[in-house]
Amino acid sequence: MSKTKYSEKAQDKVGKVMHEFKEGKLKSSSGKKVTSRKQAVAIGISEAREKGLKVPSKRKVNNINTKCLETSRHFVCFR
Repeated sequence: MSKTKYSEKAQDKVGKVMHEFKEGKLKSSSGKKVTSRKQAVAIGISEAREKGLKVPSKRKVNNINTKCLETSRHFVCFR
């Protein structure tokens, strides 16, 4: 038995956003047309979260097992 992670209304919201994406009408915050399915899902989840619907919280980065090395210009992190 698994608990529902997303409410029905949140699922409906993501579904509506995906429908807009498939029709080519979905725009990002910058006004450009969204071309990625992953980005469209992220927009739907974000909009559902703004409305206060039941959506899992954002992932937090686990820094316990991460090791970072400083190179000349960048940090390179490994797990």
